[in-house]
Formats: sequence, structure tokens, C-alpha cells
Amino acid sequence: MEEGRITGNELKGKKIVSKTGKYFGTVQDLLFDPKSGEIVYLVVGEASKYAKSLELERDENGDILIPFYSVISIGDFVIISEEDLI
Repeated sequence: MEEGRITGNELKGKKIVSKTGKYFGTVQDLLFDPKSGEIVYLVVGEASKYAKSLELERDENGDILIPFYSVISIGDFVIISEEDLI
């Protein structure tokens, strides 16, 4: 894999936190746009109480969806901008 790229499997299980340190859960899965192939959402697994308290979009299974445009960086954690969610 080229430097600076990450596979979907490497993303799964990573903790999702806001840039202010609020824990949202873990990456359970990814949802793609079938036409463009772009990642549209992160599906949150093991959602925190905080994440559940927000009125975020959910999939047909009730899992919380985080828009991929809110992702700021990916490393040991997936860092998101909470402002982009609310």
C-alpha cells in the first residue's frame, strides 16, 4: 500500500473521537456511493452514550452514521469535526 493510504479493513475497529476528545464509538463499516466510489459514511459500532444522545443519521439497522466529510484525520484514531455533525 502506498504511503498515505489506508485500507477499509485498517479503518474498521478504530476509535472515533472528536477534535475536542469526545468519544463516539468505533468504525464498524463504511458506506460508499456506488456511482463515484467515494466513502460517504462511517458506520459507528459500540456507540457511546454521547453519540447516542445526538440526533445523527442512522442506517436501517439503527447504527449511527458519521458523514465522511467530517473526518479531519486518520491515524491511531479517526478524528472528526463535531461542528460538521450538528
